[in-house]
Amino acid sequence: MIFASDNWAGAHPAIAHSLAAHAGGCVPAYGASELDLKVEQRFSEIFGREVAVFFVGTGTAANSLALATANRPGGVVFCHREAHVNVDECGAPAFFSHGARLNPVDGAFGKMDAARLEAEIRRFPPEFVHGGQPMAITIAQATESGTVYSLDEIEAIAAIARAHRLPLHMDGARFANALVGLDITPAEMTWKRGVDLLSFGGTKNGCWCAEAVVLFDLSKAPEMQFLRKQTAQLFSKSRFIAAQFDAYFAGDLWLDLARHANAMAKRLADGIAASASSRLAWTPAANEVFVIMKREMATRLQQEGAVFYDWHVPQHLAGILGENEGLYRLVTSFVTAPDDVDRFVAAC
Repeated sequence: MIFASDNWAGAHPAIAHSLAAHAGGCVPAYGASELDLKVEQRFSEIFGREVAVFFVGTGTAANSLALATANRPGGVVFCHREAHVNVDECGAPAFFSHGARLNPVDGAFGKMDAARLEAEIRRFPPEFVHGGQPMAITIAQATESGTVYSLDEIEAIAAIARAHRLPLHMDGARFANALVGLDITPAEMTWKRGVDLLSFGGTKNGCWCAEAVVLFDLSKAPEMQFLRKQTAQLFSKSRFIAAQFDAYFAGDLWLDLARHANAMAKRLADGIAASASSRLAWTPAANEVFVIMKREMATRLQQEGAVFYDWHVPQHLAGILGENEGLYRLVTSFVTAPDDVDRFVAAC
């Protein structure tokens, strides 16, 4: 009963096979192989327009590099208070951009409130040099709370970004989970809604180590070439990232894997909702389920072999816990089995 993280899941067999199939022989390095170029073209097909694609090794690198393309002196990036870039990336976005800082914005269930975002941006008027200047907005899709921005919510934030001439970045570490949850196309969830920069994640959804920065503004591509090299993310044998994405996209495998993870999360959430001794903290929209239960129950479940982590209570839900209760995160993945979900639900 492994619900610790989708990072715990291994690589899908088709992706492992693709890695092995491309392991032999010699091909041009640094992204110049036939396979690299094929996969870059596949990204353009998936998004329904020409895009610039830059393979990197981690989601943190993708986020930090994407935001670095928008860097300005005294730059300020606006993100949700509980966003991964703000809480879990060890200052990497500031490090990659040589000092830009993150300004947290509140909002329920991991999603920035548009009105609060507007108010935060206005705290940095262009004539006040001491405060710094806005440089970008970043949202996560799906969020750290397992929720998903609706298309209208993305458009509302994009409208603010355009009004202030700021690029909008999307952290898509769980991009596929959000996409199938909304049942829309990649184009509809990104550039058609005003997204300029995307961190496209594959690692959490069946890849071994495959992330990419996707630029919808092709004019940013030449600078990104240098940024990626400078930050040690230009892989000489990039064919091995391309090989993963090649299998990932074949036959829409990536969407099938995300659908399974989301279905297991719904199965888990439905079981918890029917439980007499635990409850959902909020309704999940992707593959993360947040559960409130007694601490002694959580300890017993862990002793019985369930693996999951406790979680901090979001600011807007302060006081949600009762006596001796804790908030816990359970994450499903492409390898989560229905039997594991049912065993967990039966035990709690």
